[in-house]
Amino acid sequence: MSLKQAELSKWPGYVAAAWGLLFAVPSFVWATGNTFGAQSTVSPPLVKLAQDRVPWFVAVLVITGLLKVFGAVIGVSLTRPLGRWLSRAMVLCGGGAAILLTWHGGLFVVQGVLVKTGAFAVEPTALVNWYLYLWGPWFIAGGLAFAGAAALYLRRSDDRRTLTRYGAVGALGALGALALSIAALATGLG
Repeated sequence: MSLKQAELSKWPGYVAAAWGLLFAVPSFVWATGNTFGAQSTVSPPLVKLAQDRVPWFVAVLVITGLLKVFGAVIGVSLTRPLGRWLSRAMVLCGGGAAILLTWHGGLFVVQGVLVKTGAFAVEPTALVNWYLYLWGPWFIAGGLAFAGAAALYLRRSDDRRTLTRYGAVGALGALGALALSIAALATGLG
């Protein structure tokens, strides 16, 4: 791999990092009780929890913000050589993030399409466009960035076989979370 190819193969990691940082900002802003941008793009009950600064919800917002910042660290980490243990951890996390984010975004898109076609009804319907055209694609883009970053990291690595197993374990863990998500949807809890 030439130096130029090696540099080009790092861009998904930087995109994943930027995605994480950009996405962390609303979590931290909303944790302060400021719901800028949330009024028309997020479910009203969630906006109310943020406005009322309900302690457990503020904690959820801060924790999700920190997880998004950690995602940025993972993205940057997947652009450079790391030690054996750290490489394994980052590929595991990158593979898991790819599955979870793509699934989450896909749910928003599928639900939006079902609502738009009249197969499913939700209230308030004004939010459907935001979830269909903004949030769904945003999560999918993040998932694809993490997938690309992990895949290209594996491609540059001398330890592909072991790292591939770690990426698969991360993906399997994410698939377990997806199974819980499907069960919640099927039972009406999600």
